[in-house]
Amino acid sequence: MSALLKINSSIDITNARRIVDARNKLTHGYDEIEIVQIWSIIIRHLPILRIEVSVILDNP
Repeated sequence: MSALLKINSSIDITNARRIVDARNKLTHGYDEIEIVQIWSIIIRHLPILRIEVSVILDNP
């Protein structure tokens, strides 16, 4: 996401910065992420991201 936004900062992805932050916390093993937070991301935010990415891929 971070690299994508560097290439084109006008790409409309909801919570793009928060996606990058969550990825960093997960990959670097920070103890700040709890299972409840992961579940919330999966249930609330992943469906929105899926739709937004589909729109971007369908409109080259």
